[in-house]
Amino acid sequence: MQANRRRLLTTSVGALGAVGATTTGARAARSPVLGQAPGQTRRRITLPSGVQSGDVTTHQAVLWARASGEGRLVARVADDRGVRTIRGPLATSATDFTARLDLAGLASGREYDATLWFESPAGVHGEAQHLTFRTADRYGAATSFVWSGNTCGQGWGINPDLGGLTAYDAMRRTEPDFFVHCGRSVYSDSPIAETVTEPDGQVWRNLVVPEVVKVAESMAEFRGRHRYNLMDDNVRRMAAEVPIIAQWDDHETHHGWWPGRVLDDSRYTEQRVDVLAARARRAWQEYQPISTAAVHGRGRDGFAAARIYRKIDRGRHLDLFCLDMRIPDGSQDQDAEPTPILGAAQTAWLIREVVRSPATWKVISGDLPLGLVGPAGRESEIAQALKAFRDHGVRNVVWITADVHYCAAHHYRPERATFTDFEPFWEIVAGPIAAGTFGPRELHPTFGPEVVFGKYADYPNQSPRHGNQFFGHAAIDNDGELTLSLRNAVGSVLWSKQLAPD
Repeated sequence: MQANRRRLLTTSVGALGAVGATTTGARAARSPVLGQAPGQTRRRITLPSGVQSGDVTTHQAVLWARASGEGRLVARVADDRGVRTIRGPLATSATDFTARLDLAGLASGREYDATLWFESPAGVHGEAQHLTFRTADRYGAATSFVWSGNTCGQGWGINPDLGGLTAYDAMRRTEPDFFVHCGRSVYSDSPIAETVTEPDGQVWRNLVVPEVVKVAESMAEFRGRHRYNLMDDNVRRMAAEVPIIAQWDDHETHHGWWPGRVLDDSRYTEQRVDVLAARARRAWQEYQPISTAAVHGRGRDGFAAARIYRKIDRGRHLDLFCLDMRIPDGSQDQDAEPTPILGAAQTAWLIREVVRSPATWKVISGDLPLGLVGPAGRESEIAQALKAFRDHGVRNVVWITADVHYCAAHHYRPERATFTDFEPFWEIVAGPIAAGTFGPRELHPTFGPEVVFGKYADYPNQSPRHGNQFFGHAAIDNDGELTLSLRNAVGSVLWSKQLAPD
């Protein structure tokens, strides 16, 4: 039994330093203030941004927290077999006092409870907060997840009069095993004012902090965007109960950016997108519970140069593939021909990993719908992947995304397409979760899309007050049947589809 407990958890450092010794939960519990010498000032570190888990697989998870000052992250992790207390990395100003722990060696299909706190340099035990997560069941137990995107965009921020970002609570109440944030986790290019007058004369009142009243340019402003969202009770409550699998898109930096672009935007004193994107990526990665063990090319500080795309193993019935359509070797430049959105390395990775996947369902989460009319040639990489899936006999592929600020169910068939070498597939679009809502976008016939269902704004940039906020929900039963649904801001089902595995 003791040997099993020793194998329960192994850790690797998340962002900032070497993991210290592990202790048993009983030992740590006897000393809430560890190492404090007589006469030292008791300066208790708090957790102003809550706690999160993320990238939870069959055997791994990431724990995340942000401290109010310099301190070492400590986590006490328990399941029905025992308890471990893990001393993790030191949080400093270099990462805005964020830190994470990569946990490995977890048992599949098991509930875990974790309590996180920071220990000050003087050894003072800080504020503790609790989170829960469940590892994926490798043997095929039922599972569910939600997805959406677009948080605090178009000037619609946290409105305390309406309870804040309440659609996050609607997602939480479905009790999913994880949440995929498909991008636009912040809107760094969209200032948030104290009030906004809506077309019908109602006044929207935002919670405002200095970092959100202008476009983000400095590291402090990009970090402040992420801290702002975590001021919301609904967001923090969901993050403590539901693991997050995070992606990014364009608004984390600037709308429609591409590598090498120079902005023509008078709001910016720094107009080099490459400079802004580096800061935006750094802030995004500091504030998301993304595993640094899952990325390649990370520097001595533990942060990846580019690799955000990754596979999340969710057991027998599900593999999730997260894409990065804002890669350094890609371009959204209207004048570029062709316009890659994945890049050669990521395209090859996607084909290889999907073809290898033994999971019943292969869910691919992208930054934007595949059928949107856009720069010429950007569909070539998608066509390459779809053809490879068909050539290798891959079945049961579903695409999910957010991006366009409405919800829709798209079905793609070669009989309707100009490119025909692929198997039919579904793409489910769900968003925004806390931003302005818009109308439908034009779709290109390359892959033969049909809009089976759509729900849109009543007028462009409609505020969240009117309920046109959307998320997707997926549930896989023990036999592998997948039920997809689109839901509104209060969780009501607008559309659903049951898919039997092929």
